[in-house]
Amino acid sequence: MIFSLAMTLLATAITLLVLNQLIKPISKASKALDDYRSSRKLSVLPTEYTDEAGLLMCNIQESIYEAESFINEKQDLIYMLSHDLKNFAGNPQGLAKLILSENPSESIKHLADLICESTNLQFRYIENFIKLLKEQDQVAKFNQEPREIIFPNILPFINEQIEQRLIDKNIKLSLSLETESAVLKIDEGLLIQVMVNLISNAVKFSYFDSEIKARIYKEDSKLIFTVVDKGIGFDKNQIEELFKKFTKMSRLGTANESSTGIGLYLCKKIIERNKGTLSAASEGKNRGAEFKIEFDI
Repeated sequence: MIFSLAMTLLATAITLLVLNQLIKPISKASKALDDYRSSRKLSVLPTEYTDEAGLLMCNIQESIYEAESFINEKQDLIYMLSHDLKNFAGNPQGLAKLILSENPSESIKHLADLICESTNLQFRYIENFIKLLKEQDQVAKFNQEPREIIFPNILPFINEQIEQRLIDKNIKLSLSLETESAVLKIDEGLLIQVMVNLISNAVKFSYFDSEIKARIYKEDSKLIFTVVDKGIGFDKNQIEELFKKFTKMSRLGTANESSTGIGLYLCKKIIERNKGTLSAASEGKNRGAEFKIEFDI
């Protein structure tokens, strides 16, 4: 009986050892795939084995390198296109500015101004693409370490970018700063960009002589940033469409401001990639809108 028990234990140990050896390459392949997905770290898996586990590692290795090659080629191509598009847009703008410098008639001046406005929109459109690409690279290659963001320090950068837009439409911005700082997993520059975009979006769709309320506060272990306007609003069934790339909801602002259709898409991508949420709400047409960012802290 003791002999049988000993043999059973030995057989069990051998079985566990064999199972461990079988699982080990699968575990290694799984880790390599996780490392690439989370931090774009390229692992080197053994590819000389011909059993099922070896073929699995070989296929994962090849898939990782193919994905990396595709990403690099795609980004190189888009950067090249962006550079060329900027040059094409810059040529007519340069000519328009040259015309304006010659003190033309009002009709010619108006046409030149329209050209400048149109090319500026193209520049913003291209820059948004580049920002998205850079942000994707940054998130893919590096794990953001938590950092303290001092909100009074970033407000001047936000005001600098939105001040003229507020003046143009005589809109009052009321900013309620109810917390001084927070430790967040997001780059300070990206957070400023998102805040500026949300406030600018509120200005665009607000009526002249109105008010926009922004608020930064903490609630239930969350850092919350809200922007509330009294503008044109939207229907509840349009919320999902708002955040789509090249959304069909791209509309002119209350002063006929144009849109690229990717501003809110970029904002949502940046916030979600940095472990936050961005949501929108409105009670309907001409009843204003609220955009809310939330981070766990």
